[in-house]
Order: sequence, then structure tokens, then C-alpha cells
Amino acid sequence: MLLAFSVAPSGQPATPVNGGSNPDASVHDAVAAAVKVVRESGLPNQTDSMFTTIEGEWDEVFDVVKRATEAVGRYGSRVSLVIKADIRPGYTGEITGKVERLEGALSAAE
Repeated sequence: MLLAFSVAPSGQPATPVNGGSNPDASVHDAVAAAVKVVRESGLPNQTDSMFTTIEGEWDEVFDVVKRATEAVGRYGSRVSLVIKADIRPGYTGEITGKVERLEGALSAAE
């Protein structure tokens, strides 16, 4: 499974009382906390300006998304989460394979 997600805090910034460490934390700090969870998971992943994509089995991918969302939750009173998944049993290496096939098709079209 490939899963692309975007997670961001909203609402009032978290305070030390409700688990936050910096009441003036910006969104990039919250996103960095989520990406750190993803990278530490050991699953294949890529981050761009809009989404982080991870590859793995259903349960392991959603566990990472849950933990990343919880990490972002420390930065606001609400969390927005957007998910898009490509579920194709029996395939691995698609985080790079799909792009390689696209680049090959573009090269062939030139």
C-alpha cells in the first residue's frame, strides 16, 4: 500500500498545560514532528511540499499515520488529516516504481 497524507494543527496553539511545548509553534514545527515519526518508522517514505507518502502493509502504515497525527496534536486544539491510498496487494517498491514507469513513458514519448 502507498499512502499519502497531510496533517496539520488548527485551533488554539497547545499550551504546556495540555501537552504542548511551545504555545507559539508554527505549522512547520508540527509537520516536522509528524515527519520525524514517519522517518523513524523505517518504512519507505518521501515528503514533498504537500504530502508525505509511506509504503507498507495496512496496519503498519495506519499505525504510523496515527502516531504522526498524535505528534501534531501537541501543536493545536484540533488536527486536520487528509489521506489518499493506493492499495495494490502483492506489490512493493511502488513508492519509486510508479515514478520510474512515468519517467520512462515520458522519455519514450519524446
